[in-house]
Amino acid sequence: MKIKNLVSLFLCLIMAVSVFAITGCKKEDETLKPITPTLKDVSSDTLYVKKVEGLKEDFVMGMDASTVLALEQSGVKYYDFDGTEKDVFEILSNNGINTIRVRVWNNPFDKNGNGYGGGNCTIDTALEIGKRANQYGMNLMVDFHYSDFWADPAKQMVPLAWKDLEIEQKAQALYDYTIESMTKLKDAGIRVNMVQVGNETNGYFCGEKIWFKMQQLFAAGCKAVKEVYPNALRVLHFANPEKITNYKDYAKKLDYYDIDYDVFASSYYPYWHGTLENLSSLLGEIATTYNKKVMVAETSYAFTAEDTDFSSNTIGDGGTFVKNYPFSIQGQANSVRDVIETVNNIPNGIGVCYWEGTWITVGTNSWEENSAKWEKYGSGWASSYAAAYDPGDAGKYYGGCAVDNQAFFDKNGKVLESLKVFALSYKGNVVENKPDALEDVNIICDLNGTLVLPETVNAVMLDDSKQPVSVTWDITQEEINQMYAGGVKKYEILGVAGGMTAHCYVSMVEKNFLTNYSFEDDENATPVPTGWTVIADNPCDELYVEAKKTDSLTGVNHFHFYGKANNSVDFSLEQKVENLPAGKYKYSISIMGGDGGTTEIYAYVKINGVITMTAPLQITVYEEWHTSLITNIEYNGTDELVVGIYVKCSGSGNGAWGKIDDALLNSLAE
Repeated sequence: MKIKNLVSLFLCLIMAVSVFAITGCKKEDETLKPITPTLKDVSSDTLYVKKVEGLKEDFVMGMDASTVLALEQSGVKYYDFDGTEKDVFEILSNNGINTIRVRVWNNPFDKNGNGYGGGNCTIDTALEIGKRANQYGMNLMVDFHYSDFWADPAKQMVPLAWKDLEIEQKAQALYDYTIESMTKLKDAGIRVNMVQVGNETNGYFCGEKIWFKMQQLFAAGCKAVKEVYPNALRVLHFANPEKITNYKDYAKKLDYYDIDYDVFASSYYPYWHGTLENLSSLLGEIATTYNKKVMVAETSYAFTAEDTDFSSNTIGDGGTFVKNYPFSIQGQANSVRDVIETVNNIPNGIGVCYWEGTWITVGTNSWEENSAKWEKYGSGWASSYAAAYDPGDAGKYYGGCAVDNQAFFDKNGKVLESLKVFALSYKGNVVENKPDALEDVNIICDLNGTLVLPETVNAVMLDDSKQPVSVTWDITQEEINQMYAGGVKKYEILGVAGGMTAHCYVSMVEKNFLTNYSFEDDENATPVPTGWTVIADNPCDELYVEAKKTDSLTGVNHFHFYGKANNSVDFSLEQKVENLPAGKYKYSISIMGGDGGTTEIYAYVKINGVITMTAPLQITVYEEWHTSLITNIEYNGTDELVVGIYVKCSGSGNGAWGKIDDALLNSLAE
């Protein structure tokens, strides 16, 4: 009798294990299986795609499609290459996308149930999108913001329901919310391959700025994901990889607090986030140092400068951002292909996710017609109702889509040829190489000098190579004279080259007697700029020329400083002026930065080694430039004249930092 009971128990255990293997393990294993793009019959007669050598078969080809439901409710339809209306998720799947990413906000609604916008994304939105993604063979990547609305490096607002909780209570609430949300997906049978615990959490997460508290939240979220979806990869997501020290610090802190996560993910927008070489080096170091998988969780690129929904776009022509590729269908594809190649070549590089490639205009007739849809269905970036949660930003600047020109569908919902890049990266696609667009020309012209327009401009070919072509500029001498009379100002001159429109952006400036005034003569990370002298007894952590257009006042470069420890920022940057005629002059220099604490910053003029004139400066917050001006400098033509800037910061705990640009020494009229 005892033996028979043991046998029965043994058989029951075998059956239980078998059932679990069929219903549990097998299902979980399948969640990690990607689409095999080589099975897709994808080709193109117009798109040039260079094969990504050694592209991993299980590489994550992701697409954030968080606003699709709100767009469809607003009347948006999507069409295949032949004009046939199709489910957008089928179109994505057929072109190599194997993972759909969707953001999740805790409660993006006001007390009357009005949505804040941006897709009104909740866990129910994720569930519905997940069903459709799974239907077409794609996995779901869940992106928890742990906020009631947008979370990014500048904004990590705590959900209203958690605003009065202490950190231990908040960690528990985050854990419970994650368990509940993931269980809802699990019960619905949704295949989930990755889960983000936070979105672009750059030293700030769910209302917390102290890492000891942040790590408790990261740990709670990662633990919850593991308990419900044990095979799903847990992703921690950061932005601004061009800030190298910050990224290394994030990875180090995660390791120090022993956070149990799987993937270190980065945003990478080519306009703002530095070079692909830097991205590769930085993520590669993190991957090998901490044995973590790495990926790009967000990237995008514009296929046109046109705005189609009467609500301004983030990116357009003539901006201060970096434009490495033309704003064209081919340029968009080349950008994505290069990001894929970069991540694939990184040790433990697992994938790339494009951000909101399905977010297009909800209408092309008028702002008023579109606005009604944005308000009703949440298909714009923010509605007026968002003022209940974010009155200072969304509540003031609500409106439509700022990235419709970066989607993979045109304004009428028809798919663009560039979407094929995800599948074609595996095998390549070679077509006749021809000009795709013209490279923009940027000129700095001295108001006392002569404007010389180039005789040729670069045509950017389909394969992203460049060939010079002759250009004819559409400008008269009278118009040039007006540019000189207009003083310091930026102008756009149009031209024609190879049948295409050429753009030349001319910045008119006063004659400057300093060399390398905006540090454009130097390569990235040059410690001592050409023509300048750096004086620092104890150099701070970072003191060099940085190539980042968005952080520069003029051009691409500026002089960057950062000191992690208190009182570590203490240096001078100066230039000896050569061959300066006798006369009267004015000197100015600009700086921006933050976390300075107590500071002593000033511009100065030295005559024969003695400081004779100064002008105070300060650093406050990012992008708030401060400019000094020292005027009535009398110079006899023979003394040694040096101009410079002195910077000393005690630091406020996060490490003082800043950018210096545009050192100008101009003559004064007698």
